[in-house]
Amino acid sequence: MPHANGVNSNGTRVIALVGPAGAGKTSVAEAILHAAGATDRHGSVGNGTSIGDSSPESRARGGSTELNLYNFDYLGDHFALIDCPGSVGFAADGARGLAVADLAIVIVDPDPARAPLAAPALRALDEQGIPHLIFVNRIDQAHGRIRDLLSSLQPVSVSPLIARQIPIREGDQITGFVDLALERAFHYNGKDSEQIDIPGEIQDREHEARNQMLEQLADHDDELLEQLLMDQTPDQQRILQDLARETGESLGVPVLFGSAESGWGMGRLLKALRHETPGPESTAARLEVSDPSLYIFKIHNGGTIGRLALARALGGRIGEGSDLRTRTGEHARLGAIFRVQGDKTQKVTEAQNGDIVAVAKIDNVKAGEWLGSATVPPPLDVQYPSLNCALAIEPADRKDDVKLSGALHRLLEEDAALILEQDEGAHEMRLRGINDEHLKTVLARLKRRYGVEVKSRAPTIGYRESIRKPVTQKGRHKKQSGGHGQFGDVIIEVKPLPRGSGFQFGERITGGAIPKQWIPAVEEGVRQAMQKGPLGFEVVDVAVTLVDGSYHSVDSSELAFRLAGRLAMSEALSAATPHLLEPMHKVSVVCPSSATSRVSSAVASRRGQMLGMAPRDGWTGWDRIDAIIPEAELSGMEAELRSQSQGLATYEAEFDHLAELNGPLADKVVQQRVPEPA
Repeated sequence: MPHANGVNSNGTRVIALVGPAGAGKTSVAEAILHAAGATDRHGSVGNGTSIGDSSPESRARGGSTELNLYNFDYLGDHFALIDCPGSVGFAADGARGLAVADLAIVIVDPDPARAPLAAPALRALDEQGIPHLIFVNRIDQAHGRIRDLLSSLQPVSVSPLIARQIPIREGDQITGFVDLALERAFHYNGKDSEQIDIPGEIQDREHEARNQMLEQLADHDDELLEQLLMDQTPDQQRILQDLARETGESLGVPVLFGSAESGWGMGRLLKALRHETPGPESTAARLEVSDPSLYIFKIHNGGTIGRLALARALGGRIGEGSDLRTRTGEHARLGAIFRVQGDKTQKVTEAQNGDIVAVAKIDNVKAGEWLGSATVPPPLDVQYPSLNCALAIEPADRKDDVKLSGALHRLLEEDAALILEQDEGAHEMRLRGINDEHLKTVLARLKRRYGVEVKSRAPTIGYRESIRKPVTQKGRHKKQSGGHGQFGDVIIEVKPLPRGSGFQFGERITGGAIPKQWIPAVEEGVRQAMQKGPLGFEVVDVAVTLVDGSYHSVDSSELAFRLAGRLAMSEALSAATPHLLEPMHKVSVVCPSSATSRVSSAVASRRGQMLGMAPRDGWTGWDRIDAIIPEAELSGMEAELRSQSQGLATYEAEFDHLAELNGPLADKVVQQRVPEPA
C-alpha cells in the first residue's frame, strides 16, 4: 500500500535500538538516517548536531535521558526507529516502546571485555520473544578479534549468534569486510564502501566462517542440511531466506559490524533491516492483536501541541477522529495525528498499519494502555528497573505548592519509573526513582519546563523505639482554675512485646474506678505519647493495660483522662529502658560472577548480614546474593555496586523487620534526629 509519502509499503516496520550506555545507539540512529537519505547531514551527538538527544538534559549529560523517535524510507520500505536510552536510570522510558518493536538492534562495543554489558538487553529480548540482531559499533577502533568478541557475547545470549561478516585487516586496522551470505568483499571508502575481490590471505578464513554460518542455518532447515552433507552449493536466495526466518523466529541472532561515526557498514545494516525485519503483522500476532489497535507507550507533555500520546498502530489503519475504546469500556476519540522525527512533528491524516505516531486530545488514556476498534488486546507485561532512590522534596517557594503538584502530575504521566509518595509520619513528600542520576534529571526537567524549583534532601530514615522492661506507672492530671476543674487519674502497666507485634491496649478496671466512657480517652492519650518517645521516635511493640485510677464526679472529663493517659505513658516509657530500632531491608543483588567477591565486600561494609549466595536462575556467569542491610546503609549503594561490576549489578530491596541499634551509632542517630516541624 502507498505510504503517506508515496512510498510503497506493506506497513511500517519498527526497529528499536538497545544496548548499554555509551555504545553509541543515538550515533547509529543518526548514521542510519543519513545513509537512508532521511537527513542531508550526518548528525553528531558529540557536537550537538544530532536529531535525537535534543533536550537540554540529554545535551548536558552527553547521553539519552528519554527515548528518541525517527522515521525513514529505504528502497521503497518505511521504517520507524525507537532509540532507547541505555543508562539504567532512564531505561524505563524505552521499555514499553521496545515491547511493540518488530526487531531490536543491540549495539555493542568491539572490546570483548565489555561484552557482558549487553547481557541485560539480550536477556530482556530473549524473555520477551523480540527478534533481534547485534551491531558491533566503532569497529574502526577494534584491536581484538571479532571471533573473541562473539565468544564473549554467546554466554549472555540464549539464542545462538550467527556471524554475518568477517573483517578485512590491513595491519591492526579493519579496512573492510566480507559478507558471508553474499560471498562478497567490501572496502571502506569514506562514508561508503566499494566492492573488491576477496583477499587471498583470508579466503580460507572466509570459507571456514561461511561453512559455520551455513551449519547453524541447517539446524532448522533439513533441505539445506542435506545439501551440505552432499557437498552441494546452496542457493544464495535460500540462504537469505533462512537468515530472515532465523531472525524473525528468534532462532538465531545475526551479528554485523561497522562504525556509526564513520558511516561504515550502514548500507549493509540497512539491507539486513529491509530483508530480515519481520512485518507488523508478525508483531500483531505475537501481541494477540486482531483488529486495528493503538498501544500507548508514552505520554509526552509540553511543546506547542500540548499533551501527546505516543503510540504504535497495529492490525490496520486508524484515522484521525476514530472512536476507540479501552479495556474498561471507556471511549477515546482520537484528535490530530502526527508523525515524529526527533523533536519535530508532522501532521498526518491517519496512522497506517505499523506506524509510530503521536495522538492529541485523548486525555483519559494512560501510557501502557491498548485502545481497540473492536477487541482490546491483552495488557503487556513490561518490566522496569527497581526504584532504589528517593528524595524528600518541597517547593523552594511555598507559593509554588499548587504549581508543583500540577507539574509533578505531568512528569509522573511521562515517566513509568517515577513515583510520588507521602510519608505522613515523617511529614515528607518523596519522589522515588531508579537512581540519583534519574532523580537529578527529573528535578532539572521540573525547573526547565514548569519553572518550579524544589529543595531536596535524603528521606528521613524510619527509626523507631521500644522498651526492654515492664513498668507500672501512675499518671494524674489535675487543674483548678475557677468553675469546673480538670481531674483524671490512671495507673497503667506497660510491657514490651515481641518484635513486629505492634501496639496492644487493654483494661482491667474493676468497681467503676474509671467510668467506661473515658477509657477510650486514656488509650488515645497513650497513643499520643507513643508518637514521640524518650529518644524522639515513634514507639512500637508495647502492650498497655489500664489497671486502676480514680475520677471526680464534677471535674473529670474526656480531656482530663486523655492528658492523664499521655502523662502516664510518657513517664512509663522513660522508666522502661527505651532503646532504638532501625529498619532492616531484605536485599537481593544480581551481578556477573566476576564481580561477586567485590559486591559481597560492598554489602558487608554496609553492615550487611549475608543470607546466601547462588547462581542466578537461568543466567550463565551471574550470581545472586541475598542479605539483610539496614535502611540507613542503602543510600549510595546502587552507585557503589555498579562501580564494582562494570555498571551491571542491580538490587531489589524491601522492608523486612526492625532491629535493635545500640552503641555509638544509636547515640549518633538520637543526636541527629530531625526536629518536629513547627
